[in-house]
Amino acid sequence: MTSMLDGCTPWPEGFVDRYWAAGHWRGTTLDSLLRGWALRYGPRTALVAGGTRITYAALNRRVDRMAAGLRLLALRPGQRVVVQLPNVPEFVVTVFALMRAGAVPVLCPLSHRGPEVSHLVQVTQAVGYVGPSTYEGFDHTAMAADIASRGPFLRRVFTLEAPGASSPYGGYTTDPSGCHYFPLGSLDAPPAPALPLSAGQVAFLLLSAANGAAAGTAAPPLLVPRTHNDYAYQAGAAAEAVSLTEDDVYLAALPAASDFTLGGPGIVGTLSVGATVVLAEGPGPEACLAAIARERVTVTSVVPAVARRWLDALADTDPAADTDTGAPTDLGSLRLVQVGGAPPDRALGERLASVLGCRTQQVFGMAEGVFTLTRPADPDEAVLATQGRPLSPDDEIRIVDADGRDVPDGEPGELLARGPYTVRGYYRAPEHNARSFTGDGYFRTGTLARRTPGGHLVVTGPGPARGPSGY
Repeated sequence: MTSMLDGCTPWPEGFVDRYWAAGHWRGTTLDSLLRGWALRYGPRTALVAGGTRITYAALNRRVDRMAAGLRLLALRPGQRVVVQLPNVPEFVVTVFALMRAGAVPVLCPLSHRGPEVSHLVQVTQAVGYVGPSTYEGFDHTAMAADIASRGPFLRRVFTLEAPGASSPYGGYTTDPSGCHYFPLGSLDAPPAPALPLSAGQVAFLLLSAANGAAAGTAAPPLLVPRTHNDYAYQAGAAAEAVSLTEDDVYLAALPAASDFTLGGPGIVGTLSVGATVVLAEGPGPEACLAAIARERVTVTSVVPAVARRWLDALADTDPAADTDTGAPTDLGSLRLVQVGGAPPDRALGERLASVLGCRTQQVFGMAEGVFTLTRPADPDEAVLATQGRPLSPDDEIRIVDADGRDVPDGEPGELLARGPYTVRGYYRAPEHNARSFTGDGYFRTGTLARRTPGGHLVVTGPGPARGPSGY
């Protein structure tokens, strides 16, 4: 077995053999999967963002050419690059291109600022940063320049410019610290031969919501290493669990850098079946409801607060007329709305199903890998009152008391999990690993839950040591 990135905890050999034998892990990198999807679904639409439409074949070509451009700039396999982009096609292209070049994207929420991003650069020793030049009034390039001036790692900054705009830093420049600045669009070169990459290596690093990873908190974010093998399995299994087909259209309304939107089944799971991803830069009801109607969206993912905003907006809209912005209220294409982030109250679940006329699905998941969800065929009571069943038949779930002893079904306790897509440790965080993982490899989620006699999980609140960190 190829070793993971230094600073990561691998799965024990016996578990590796088990997951391979079960067919969960298949030895194909995510960027190689994209090559296969391009061959199978070439002329179909992969991405939609506003008026931009990109086919599978065109997406793969753009990834190929960006990866070649990155390699021309001497980006080496295993090096880390922080990616901080909104929900735009360049996010998908950049993440796949970095993986194809052998680099490791560090997926950073757009809301994070200098302290959090600087921490990520220091911990990962990131040599690159990809972000908008400016976004919603914040100068991301100036932030990257400040980080580069304070340490020895960050030496390449790639900026995404707004249409018709140019960066005040110019293109192809170098600052006094030796950091080079390039327009993201300049990463374009004839495709090079494929690198011999291993699916057992880390594909990217996600940020955990545990222990203060959320923006604005004092504790630095923890990094979750996800391999090609485990993430391909998670996204594919989630796509199967929601019955995704090539006729589906998925709206990415929540941030693409989150595990929920990326692989629950999200963007990766949608692409795996040849369906279409519609990218929305924010979850606001006006743009998202218009996109659902315009693109005939069938599946989307929201948190309860976003669901309430959408429902409130619909309540204020004449169902027989279009809005002044041209946003029709015909949402009849929707067949499934996933709700995660926090357990929705029963009234919200009932209102969603009634107003939108579609099935809802409760989801509980974490960047660390544990993932439960209700199924489309589940009875209404399970959908309204539980967070579903584990994604994989090889998920091992325990509910334990304060002494680490399993509690009977129906009794609350801390949720522990291990499985083929649940990591065995955070990246370069041995002290956190000692607290967050048991000696036999179970991840301590810090979330209280109980299990019903039917095997469904009900999240009941935060654990004693930390707040809930799931979506």
